[in-house]
Amino acid sequence: MTIDNSLKLRILSAAVMLPVAIGITWYGGPVFALLVLFAVVMMLREWLMLPGDAVTPALMGFCIVPLAVALSSLSNGKVDWAFMLLGVAAILAAGAFGKHRVWAFTGVIYAGLPSLTLVWLRNDPEHGRLIVFWLLVVVWSTDIGAYVAGRLIGGPKLIPSISPNKTWAGLLGGMLCAAIAGGLIARFDPRLPADLLAAFGAVVAVVAQAGDFTESAIKRHYNVKDSGTLIPGHGGVLDRLDGLLFAAPVVGVALLLWQDKLWP
Repeated sequence: MTIDNSLKLRILSAAVMLPVAIGITWYGGPVFALLVLFAVVMMLREWLMLPGDAVTPALMGFCIVPLAVALSSLSNGKVDWAFMLLGVAAILAAGAFGKHRVWAFTGVIYAGLPSLTLVWLRNDPEHGRLIVFWLLVVVWSTDIGAYVAGRLIGGPKLIPSISPNKTWAGLLGGMLCAAIAGGLIARFDPRLPADLLAAFGAVVAVVAQAGDFTESAIKRHYNVKDSGTLIPGHGGVLDRLDGLLFAAPVVGVALLLWQDKLWP
């Protein structure tokens, strides 16, 4: 497997971005919420520009201001208010974007719900830091495992009409790497069920790859290669966070339903 220039640029960019993201995630609090807000702003901008229309700061404000207040509410422990404001942001976006109202409404939910979930998870006083690190490492491991297995093994394509390079071997490789990573991260706290979190990691890997396919289908629909050009070698923010956008809500629901089993 040779490393082309595109992959080298992606590795270099990741080497710069990952330490910053890890440090802010470790610190948590308002700084983490600000990082998430920045990501939301960039993702919504990319999403709203996909149909090809101009997106003015005034139009963005209809989406961003309620989401910023929602993230602030989460930092103050007002979870119900935060998710209610997400709905307000989606409705305001739908009213502001005219013929693309459904697209705008969907985009606010698509980017906003996972973002609020991430901040809510990080604010958990007992396991917040470890839960978010577990989630990030599982998603990153999924991407790495899928890429390596797909390149080394190849084989039948998964959904070639949407993403011609994705293979069944890549899916299984991503699940395996995610399971290993999920179990290893869980061992940082001896109270956690490493075997169960390893199995859950494999499930999250499938969800993350579904997010990847969803974004690929959206880009194919609008005939664009990347959602944006912010990150050298990586495309847009949506391109890099597509798996996390699907995985975060699933981990949030799991925390609500099975906290005693997964994160006792």
